Amino acid sequence: QVQLVQSGGGLVQPGGSLRLSCAASGFTLDYYAIGWFRQAPGKEREGVSCISSSDGSTLYADSVKGRFTISIDNAKNTVYLQMNSLKTEDTAVYYCAGDSGSCFGGYDYWGQGTQVTVSS
Repeated sequence: QVQLVQSGGGLVQPGGSLRLSCAASGFTLDYYAIGWFRQAPGKEREGVSCISSSDGSTLYADSVKGRFTISIDNAKNTVYLQMNSLKTEDTAVYYCAGDSGSCFGGYDYWGQGTQVTVSS
């Protein structure tokens, strides 16, 4: 069964850190692009970051540059999103997604989503 399984997330105070994981099963991440998206209540889904497993290139939204880091562990078939210096506006449901082409594709597979809440 092809799927992306997310873990991590939770409640953290402003300035804190969290790490999200996105583990692929049923397929390997080789030559896939994995993106992280988020959707806050009442807002549209937005792209946060993306990594291309073929060349390791990464993309970040301006709102998270310098605070978030995306990485891939091919041995574990898992992508991570390390989130530091979290702000209240980072509160959202976060999703990972995989595309067999590039970070700008239509994304074939989606994770189940995980809640990140930044609050004091």
